[in-house]
Amino acid sequence: MSPQRLPNPRRLRLLLAIATAAAVATASVVVAVTAMAAIPATPTGWTLVFGDDFNGNAGSLPSTANWRFDLGHSYPGGPANWGTGEIQSYTNSPSNISLDGAGNLRITPLRDGAGNWTSARIETNRTDFKPAAGSVLRIEGRIQMPNVTGTDALGYWPAFWALGSPYRGNFQNWPSVGEFDIMENVNGINAVWGVLHCGVNPGGPCNETSGIGTNRACPNSTCQSAFHTYRFEWDRGVTPNQLRWYVDGIQFHSVSQSQLDATTWSNMTSHAGYFILLNVAMGGGFPAAFGGGPFAATVPGRPMMVDYVAVWTRNGSTTTSTSSSTTTTTTTPPGGGVSAYSTIQAESFGQQQGIQVESTTDTGGGQNIGWIANGDWALYRNIAFGATPARTFRARVASGAGGGVSGLVQVRLDSPTGAVVSEFAVANTGGWQSWRTVPGNANGITGTHNVYLTFSSGQPADFVNVNWFTFSTT
Repeated sequence: MSPQRLPNPRRLRLLLAIATAAAVATASVVVAVTAMAAIPATPTGWTLVFGDDFNGNAGSLPSTANWRFDLGHSYPGGPANWGTGEIQSYTNSPSNISLDGAGNLRITPLRDGAGNWTSARIETNRTDFKPAAGSVLRIEGRIQMPNVTGTDALGYWPAFWALGSPYRGNFQNWPSVGEFDIMENVNGINAVWGVLHCGVNPGGPCNETSGIGTNRACPNSTCQSAFHTYRFEWDRGVTPNQLRWYVDGIQFHSVSQSQLDATTWSNMTSHAGYFILLNVAMGGGFPAAFGGGPFAATVPGRPMMVDYVAVWTRNGSTTTSTSSSTTTTTTTPPGGGVSAYSTIQAESFGQQQGIQVESTTDTGGGQNIGWIANGDWALYRNIAFGATPARTFRARVASGAGGGVSGLVQVRLDSPTGAVVSEFAVANTGGWQSWRTVPGNANGITGTHNVYLTFSSGQPADFVNVNWFTFSTT
């Protein structure tokens, strides 16, 4: 929910297919929803540092001990229309924001007889959400997006996000202070977006104003028709540090510290911490990129419902990972980097195009990357091969591709368009979780490289999942 976001044309290649597939009939169905009534039990090894379960009397406002209201069309002295082009005025009226008496917070956009929109936006009083050195921060919310789709939904822009603390009272230092979009949605599309904003605007290391982001459909039911759990983790227990995004426990996006220059990372992480925001905007740059709105046909009164927001911390991650066949420890050879001869989990990419992450049923569990089609790629930074040439590349793959659909799993060094140094072909293996290990010859790789897995196919359909890969000298 960038303070200064403009339309996102550079996202459209990745996202338009989802927008098209998710467009449904204009009729909207309101379904019964239930709250959990309490924040979930703290997971083993974690410590709860903030939480609000939104229990209280129907019609009452959220706790002012936890939250403050943003009002009007901008911060005092801040960019107009909250820097995004959104058109609503934020209020603290119970008609726009209140508890429902059943354990939910409702943020409800409304339109008056003159066509003016109102809604609500709140942010935590606390601005210090940050992991200590060597630990992990987890920000989580259980949310149902506004239950509205199709043309009825044009202009809706719900969000659950966090801003760097120096933005409070300055309003001119975005995006350098950092922004974590934990859950964004637009125009009733069945997808959740996770995005990092940083650096300078426009352009810079985070490709502003778009940011570094991706999206996926909500598991098991649409984002609009049911509650889903949205989670963000900032892991300072691994080197390089990592940011991760989840929906219903499934990781779908990550950003590594190694993707950014030292100054950009420091500006984003060295201040006191972050504050959390919840809002439903109407109109602005993001909706404009997906059909615009709001229009006369846009239906008001569909709330975003928030069951809870919680923040936990725990001690840092271990370096041990479970592959599909064995438990291995990622090693750091002399000079830095991950050993090419260890089992490299496919979901540990530093950057990607077009892929998503899901839980795997392969031996050992964990996650795999999937939804992979022609032109997609994943980057793995600083893979160390040493002085003895690598001669074989092996990957754990599965495919449920239809008849006649196949493709190549390729390895390239230092660029997604570099020369192919290894590849093998894969077609249907019996299902998207029917796994096999496939070898390919490698062209005597030595040294330390950024390794790209690239995927090539003569058909546009998805053709492969990948769980892990490794190299050998024989």
